[in-house]
Amino acid sequence: MLQAIELSKTYKGSVALNALNLNIDPGEIFCLLGANGAGKTTTINLFLNFVSPSSGAARINGLNVVDHPLETKKFLAYIPEQVMLYRNLTGVENLEYFTCLSGERYSRPQLLDFLAQAGLPAGAAEKRVNSYSKGMRQKVGIAIAIAKRARALLLDEPTSGLDPKASNEFSELLKKLSGTGAAILMATHDLFRAKESGTRVGIMKHGRMVAALRTEDLGHADLERIYLEHMHD
Repeated sequence: MLQAIELSKTYKGSVALNALNLNIDPGEIFCLLGANGAGKTTTINLFLNFVSPSSGAARINGLNVVDHPLETKKFLAYIPEQVMLYRNLTGVENLEYFTCLSGERYSRPQLLDFLAQAGLPAGAAEKRVNSYSKGMRQKVGIAIAIAKRARALLLDEPTSGLDPKASNEFSELLKKLSGTGAAILMATHDLFRAKESGTRVGIMKHGRMVAALRTEDLGHADLERIYLEHMHD
């Protein structure tokens, strides 16, 4: 569903991403781990077609994102570190607006049901988003993904700044979405969350993927040890 083929990006002579090869199947949660500047956000921005690759290709459902920008967006939902919503609209109004943009029309009960599936407390749907916590804004983001029937989810540092309970709820939601066959790519600093949520973890350093591991083969301490070994190289 998500595929990078020798994907590279250079900004003014400095290499942000170096020949990344990656395949993420439906139902997989792939976590990109690495320090700031490792190439995690660049990878996500290339899949979103926010920036163009210097070489190589990013494909979604077999389609090159540069050649098929609108078609590939239909499969996608994107949750950045700060989910951008209209502050003066309620949660349900935001969901209605963003689903209309992607060509879907839902009744109010359906919209409220999507928000409930995303774990938003019942009373919050009718409140303005300017009163929402980060975790609640993200739940609206997840509800948009559910309503769009997104086949691929791209997430950039979604758990930074969340308390442990909200972070755990977020992991559970991701598992639920991957259970419906969505392919998920998540950039994160959070080793614990990567181990909890991910089916696979890729460690990135200076724009290269230096290791790719299956989380079921690792304990938390193993992942931390391997990560730190790569950072010290």
